Amino acid sequence: MSNYIDTTPEKGKDFYLNFHDKGKIVMLNLLKFRQKADYSNSEHIKPEEEITGEEAYQLYIKNTLPELEKSGGRIIYYGKSKSFLIGPESEKWDAILVVEHVSVEKFMAFAQNKEYLKTVGHRTAALEDSRLLPSTEIQNYTY
Repeated sequence: MSNYIDTTPEKGKDFYLNFHDKGKIVMLNLLKFRQKADYSNSEHIKPEEEITGEEAYQLYIKNTLPELEKSGGRIIYYGKSKSFLIGPESEKWDAILVVEHVSVEKFMAFAQNKEYLKTVGHRTAALEDSRLLPSTEIQNYTY
């Protein structure tokens, strides 16, 4: 089974090409936390005491939120989850995060921001697995 924490250059290019002219982007994040945060690749931000993956993700959000807001983005929803009502029993997710970005360009600038990159290691330390699904609103949809 593969775990997914980061994107690839190819997926990043496809994302840009498919969404660059769509306006607002909403990102659905499905998150599975490590029992213990793994800071082996981010020793410079490792807390003095051992923490859980969920606690590390809270540090990620705390440090990321100011930069997200500066870019015009916002957290729409953050909540706990366990299993699907409709979906495979084998997939379990600990949390859901929904984030809105003004545009692909603003998102990409945010994701490359030096202040953001200083503490993004909290996210990597926190996650055992994740999914990130970008979406745009359907225009002229009648309800």
